[in-house]
Amino acid sequence: MTVRQSIVFNGDLGSGKSTVSVEIAERLGLRRVSVGDLYRQMAQDRQMTALQLNLHAELDQAVDGYVDQLQRDIAASGESLVMDSRLAWHFFTNALKVHMITEPTEAARRVLARPSGPAESYTSLEEARAKLRERSESERNRFILRYGVDKARLRNYDLICDTTRANPAQVISHIVDAYEGRLGADVLRDAPPLLLLDPRRVYPTEDIATLRGLWDSEFVGEVADAGDEALEPLTIGYTGEYFFVVDGHRRLSAAIQSGFPMVPARLVAEVDEPVVGGMSAVDYFAAQVRPSLIHDWEAAHGITLPLPEHALLGGDAVLAGEPGTGA
Repeated sequence: MTVRQSIVFNGDLGSGKSTVSVEIAERLGLRRVSVGDLYRQMAQDRQMTALQLNLHAELDQAVDGYVDQLQRDIAASGESLVMDSRLAWHFFTNALKVHMITEPTEAARRVLARPSGPAESYTSLEEARAKLRERSESERNRFILRYGVDKARLRNYDLICDTTRANPAQVISHIVDAYEGRLGADVLRDAPPLLLLDPRRVYPTEDIATLRGLWDSEFVGEVADAGDEALEPLTIGYTGEYFFVVDGHRRLSAAIQSGFPMVPARLVAEVDEPVVGGMSAVDYFAAQVRPSLIHDWEAAHGITLPLPEHALLGGDAVLAGEPGTGA
């Protein structure tokens, strides 16, 4: 079994990187380095908020230069460690590169619940969500301009972990299993990233009425008994905002019915990459995912999926409470 040297964490603000990376470092007996802590201290020293420091760093390369050199030195040292940094994946080679995501409102709730400090303070859920988005976009734009890399591209990473409904213990267990080769080894070796997604946030692309065996209680029971790590990975597309299932609706449904907070998947296409017939992930999603299809899937599983912009603007709208065509 091959174990990678280090684990480097990147991800959404409020996704739980700090909590998870601290626990994993302790479990594996590795030193942890947090660039986020360093940036917060730099912001406090300059009497800035974290967002203000990000905006300042767009103009002053010395801010990033100091931190970049620190990461290069650590990566070159050969030390096995846990690194919490939004750009460590760019500097480390022999590492499991973990990108953590979460639903934006949930992320804002988590950040708002944390003790506030001079570098990070919000007065409402709406402000927290808006500021987190602004801060993330500032970082993304800076990284594109300065390094020519887009932190939002999933193929930069080995493991994508959606923490929206998973608790820290579940997230930690899955990441350690991936790190030690017990989870998703084939995907990680042949076609990373391995996706660990909240099944309740994945959009269907087929009408529920045409899907056979969706309510096979024996199959659902087998899935529930085996656990999410035993499930054959779904085939997933990603628009840059939404995940959708290309193959594996039955497994996705069983995962939802079983209450799994995460489900394994492989990425077939991202944003402008082709899904089938040369159609990009964005175009395929817009063509396949209609309001009535979403409504029927929601009604069948007792979940709620936000209507994407193309569905809101389309002519296939379904009013709340109105039965869909595939019911």
